[in-house]
Amino acid sequence: MNPVLYIVIPCYNEEQVLPITSGMFLDTLKDMVSAGKISPDSRIMFVDDGSRDDTWKIISDLARADKHFIGIRQSRNRGHQSSLLAGLMESLGKADAVVSVDCDGQDDITAMKRMVDCYLDGAEVVYGVRSSRKKDSFFKRFTAESFYRFLALMGVEVVFNHADYRLVSSRVLKEFARFGEVNLFLRGMFPLVGFKSTTVEYERSERMAGKSHYPLRKMLGLASDGVTSLSVKPLRIAAWFGFVISFLSLIGVIWSVIATLASGHSNNASVISTVCLMGGVELIAVGVLGEYVGKIYSEVKRRPRYIISERTTDEGGDPRE
Repeated sequence: MNPVLYIVIPCYNEEQVLPITSGMFLDTLKDMVSAGKISPDSRIMFVDDGSRDDTWKIISDLARADKHFIGIRQSRNRGHQSSLLAGLMESLGKADAVVSVDCDGQDDITAMKRMVDCYLDGAEVVYGVRSSRKKDSFFKRFTAESFYRFLALMGVEVVFNHADYRLVSSRVLKEFARFGEVNLFLRGMFPLVGFKSTTVEYERSERMAGKSHYPLRKMLGLASDGVTSLSVKPLRIAAWFGFVISFLSLIGVIWSVIATLASGHSNNASVISTVCLMGGVELIAVGVLGEYVGKIYSEVKRRPRYIISERTTDEGGDPRE
């Protein structure tokens, strides 16, 4: 029996690109059904992240026009990771495998055919990885690659040049559902689940319409969430940095005392420099600690990670997850 595949696609203010890419997703799905790779019961699930334009209306129209389209809508904008999680959890128990992909058409949609092939060959997780960044500007390429290197340096296990284009089996998704974090960094969480995995390379294209909703500011925020949610290495770095600076400051104080005794004049400049240096180190350490305390504060409140307000079908259980 062919596996049921769900394609989960987060959307936020995508009224310009959705009419273009929805047909491409449907064609790819039907191609895989015709090839006997997946079941005709496979679906394309759009997750509207509280869009303020006509995105939800387009999703609803698509669902009425073709049974392969279904949609869910968040009660308000909660971010890409929350919407992606909502789609994954909605697919749990309905699909044998789930592919997550953005709706802008930049990720090669046909690459999911190769992902399905890898799944049929026994892979439980298939990561979509960009083969190159030649089409990116120097700034974009530098910041993106630095992002992945920084995460690895901080001890976060990630697949280089992989975002959120991946296939996961129902077995992996079931185990992933046991992760209860409120602070989400999915590309760093799935490697923690384990199971047999592989990668599929693809070329990333320009956005087909509309504008990106993931500027540098959000990328930096995502990096911060990834590090503080999955690693305590910054705390250790802060502790060691404080130890080193304290040692150097002690040497500076000793030197200042010796210089004062030798010259007969106090050396206020060295004292002021030492105090400023120590104050800066303390502020950095407190800031790092505060970031982790803030994450703990978010986690212990156990607020819903997503809230579904509407569905294009009557399927699904409690929308408060």
